[in-house]
Amino acid sequence: QVRLVESGGGLVQAGGSLKLSCAASGRTFDTYAMGWFRQAPGKEREFVAAISWSAGSTTKYADSVKDRFTISRDNAKNAVYLQMNSLKPEDTAVYYCAAQRTTMIPTTIGAYPYWGQGTQVTVSS
Repeated sequence: QVRLVESGGGLVQAGGSLKLSCAASGRTFDTYAMGWFRQAPGKEREFVAAISWSAGSTTKYADSVKDRFTISRDNAKNAVYLQMNSLKPEDTAVYYCAAQRTTMIPTTIGAYPYWGQGTQVTVSS
């Protein structure tokens, strides 16, 4: 079982940056692939980024955030991060952290059994 708690959301102007953090409980964090998803008002939850379990992590990104967002992890701190640069109003959403114990890098919602409560990111124009 993994418990996930996101933080770092807030209000930022277009073009600005935010760094989200996700703190994970549990002693086997380094065996979990981690993902970030987001859900805008009136829209379905969507994939943002994911990272493999290993220290030399492999990453995947949604096309909409590629070259602007960076996912990273620190297994010693049981944490995963999402650095968001060049933010746009369309990035406004609740951002969720998710975990799955796998060597793969899932990008679908159904692949992740563990979820955080979400953190709000609002980008003003």
